[in-house]
Amino acid sequence: MSTGLVWFQNNLRSEDNLPLSKACEEHEQVIGIYFFDPRKFELTEFGFKKIGKFRAKFLIESITELKENLAALNIPLFIHYEKPENRLPEFLQQHSISTIYLQEEWTSEEQSLISRVKNAVSENIQFKTYYDQFLFHPEDIPYSDFNEIPKVFTNFRKKIETKVSVRNCTPAPEPLNEESFNMINETEVPNLKKLGLEEFQQDLRSAFPFKGGENQAKKRIQQYFWQTENLAKYKQTRNGLIGEDYSSKLSGWLANGSISAKQIYWQVQKFENEIIKNEDTYWLIFELVWRDYFKFISLKHGDKIFKIGGILGKDLEWSNSETARKKWISGETDKPFVNANMKEIAATGFMSNRGRQNVASFWAKELKQDWRVGAAYFESLLIDYDVHSNWGNWMYNSGVGNDPRDRKFNIKSQAERYEPHQKFQELWLKE
Repeated sequence: MSTGLVWFQNNLRSEDNLPLSKACEEHEQVIGIYFFDPRKFELTEFGFKKIGKFRAKFLIESITELKENLAALNIPLFIHYEKPENRLPEFLQQHSISTIYLQEEWTSEEQSLISRVKNAVSENIQFKTYYDQFLFHPEDIPYSDFNEIPKVFTNFRKKIETKVSVRNCTPAPEPLNEESFNMINETEVPNLKKLGLEEFQQDLRSAFPFKGGENQAKKRIQQYFWQTENLAKYKQTRNGLIGEDYSSKLSGWLANGSISAKQIYWQVQKFENEIIKNEDTYWLIFELVWRDYFKFISLKHGDKIFKIGGILGKDLEWSNSETARKKWISGETDKPFVNANMKEIAATGFMSNRGRQNVASFWAKELKQDWRVGAAYFESLLIDYDVHSNWGNWMYNSGVGNDPRDRKFNIKSQAERYEPHQKFQELWLKE
């Protein structure tokens, strides 16, 4: 009986999962594996843990649900708090595995990890990788190579929308033979303490009071699309600041792959066919295209997205003030709107899109502090952290990325426009 191994990373779902489906097609028995890599819970060069407690808890919930959904397919999920290159050689030998299936990743840390694993395992092990985190598949875009990706989003969007179709979702695999599931698997999902993080109670003010997992993502779509039909007014409400329904809040599940961009897209299409098609429904797809764009930008520019000069290679004057950092993080600046947003992310691991743009612009454009510090802080705290979107947006707001106008936010006018009654500021700044 041949056995395939699916190495789950940021694709924590059983449906529309190409590596999983391919493994089930090509093997009689399939095993899943997930690593809580200890390096992800260590301090970065900027002084923050790569994964903090909020994202870690959401991840733990997502893995717990993935394990249950794979069990329904008779696929065991082995979970290890260990470096992959240390565990995989023995694991592959133990289970007579010759093929590993995984989602294609291209940023430097992920590439380095794959290289370490390949060096540690037998050269006979085959790695099958698939681009499976896009709305528009890289093979379908109308550019001969990634270097042709436009510098400006609008040019990319207009060409993509007229020339490319979104592929159908990959069907979920049929359950495998029950014998596959009878192997001994004593591994467990770790808790926060095991990962070196503190347990916490969710803040009741959170605009993201959701749990991680594939089923939870579907539940949110059911609620936001079909029960409340809030999708029909998405563009009108998306700049909100308080509560769970001003935006779709699907970003958390998208970030760790509990749901795919294609699954969301096809649900929007269904909604447009059955309920209403308007500018609001289109705007959710518009945001998915932005997400794709940042992924293509990182494919084009590689490690430049992590460099202080960004993809433009700008040589700007940046400061590194510990005092400015402490005041910004603790929400003690001279800008109440910035302070409210910074207190929100510190207490909940979430911040609105409007808030993110303002606090980033303030940090980089007004205080002129190293923008990478802000990006690293977001990486640690945000439940919905996505490497491409986070670093892409920070470059954009810091004048070293894809903003052709290099705009700087007027925090006071932004607050007056989007927070005229100051309810959000009262929520987070009152003693």
